[in-house]
Amino acid sequence: MAKFDYSLDYARLDLRAHPELYRVGVGEQGVLLVQPYKSELLPHWRFRTPELARESSETLYRMFLAYLEAGDLVGADMARKFIQMGYTRSRRYANHRGGKKYDGPVPEEQKGRSGAHGRDELPRSPEDPEKAEAARIFKAKWDEARANPEYRRLQAEHKAKYG
Repeated sequence: MAKFDYSLDYARLDLRAHPELYRVGVGEQGVLLVQPYKSELLPHWRFRTPELARESSETLYRMFLAYLEAGDLVGADMARKFIQMGYTRSRRYANHRGGKKYDGPVPEEQKGRSGAHGRDELPRSPEDPEKAEAARIFKAKWDEARANPEYRRLQAEHKAKYG
């Protein structure tokens, strides 16, 4: 799988107009960078309570389906990434009160990228049942999105066409 290209000027780049520049990457890479999708999706991303997670995941999934219907793989993939991020952030807060998973600051060269980057994981708190339920809600939608045949078809098409 082609790596997500962090060298592009995402603040000025419209990936709807230039889908050829988009690389799916791994996991949530680029979720808070790629425009105009970040601006469209971020206002709907909430995970604080199971009720907010349910509403958020359903809204984001409807947007995912709308992007698919429009043949917009970049939009669908970004919606999938926001749903995935709902799961991962909910799990983080379920496991670590306050949401801080690693000790110390993120090294400057690693900002905006996923992973621990050599930092130690902080001890886990007792599981927060509300955040755990929010994570389960997002996980179900994430699984549904990843298994969607049209998403898989568009993703394969995009990869064959653009790398």
